[in-house]
Amino acid sequence: MQYANLGRTALKVSRLCLGTMNFGPVTSKEDSFAIMDRALEHGINFFDTADVYGWKKGEGVTERIIGDWFAQGGNRREKVVLATKFYGDMGDWPNTSRINKLHIRNACEASLKRLKTDYIDLYQMHHVYREATWDEIWEGLELLVQQGKVLYVGSSNFAGWHIVQANEAAKRRNFLGLVSEQSLYNLNARHVERDLLPACEAYGVGVIPWSPLAGGLLGGVLQKIEEGRRASEGMQKAIAENRKKLEKWEKLCRSIGEEPANVALAWLLTRPAVTAPIIGPRTMEQLDGSLRALEIELSPKVLQKLDEIFPGYKPSPEGYAW
Repeated sequence: MQYANLGRTALKVSRLCLGTMNFGPVTSKEDSFAIMDRALEHGINFFDTADVYGWKKGEGVTERIIGDWFAQGGNRREKVVLATKFYGDMGDWPNTSRINKLHIRNACEASLKRLKTDYIDLYQMHHVYREATWDEIWEGLELLVQQGKVLYVGSSNFAGWHIVQANEAAKRRNFLGLVSEQSLYNLNARHVERDLLPACEAYGVGVIPWSPLAGGLLGGVLQKIEEGRRASEGMQKAIAENRKKLEKWEKLCRSIGEEPANVALAWLLTRPAVTAPIIGPRTMEQLDGSLRALEIELSPKVLQKLDEIFPGYKPSPEGYAW
């Protein structure tokens, strides 16, 4: 396994992050346990979850599964850099969602209980919340850090200017601020290259891409259809919209003898500011297969072809002005 610092911190995390969103709704508790055990065997020490995962309001299904896995012992908790998120609806009463000092406190306490741990390594805001001032947000999160319940703070689905705003406000308070940003980023969705990636590079914020395979679109979907596997209605629409690119993409992957999913992950590992893409295996086979991405070295020629198939963005303002 390869490891990297999380952003500008000295915290070492695996270059693949185990996403747990499937645990509960798709993957059984027993299979989830097996996947997490196998992840540790592979050296994956970075696990990501969220209080809303499981999609049963207020129940924190996925966090409970992880907590029960930790409770087995065997230094499982000590081996894991645990990231979770808050923001989503956890109830129907006021202040059971979004970001304010009350919900920050209550959401953290509830996650700690479900996860059966007394601290969270990386506590992430699941989305930007424009109604909250940064003074209020940082007061709420600073208290959790002071209490030892949270070690680092991250964000998710922020824009570049939010990263700047958040960390400048933290700097004025002599607080470490954001150390990571979890964002949509893959070959077919490169919008973050305009402003977010440059901002994260400048502030030492590690980028944790979610949906690295574009919801399966980059996972060899054309070949799977040819083999008789049906795609969902949404995927069929995405294929129709991107078929020409996908044909070139899968042909390129065949030419270098690699699986498309692994090439998509390997490409992200070459990108500036990226710490670890989130892999969300539903099965053990998917987890084991993803490790190949760490071994793939993409040549300049292949990288150029990928840019031709999936054009990216130059940083602003060069991307649209002289």
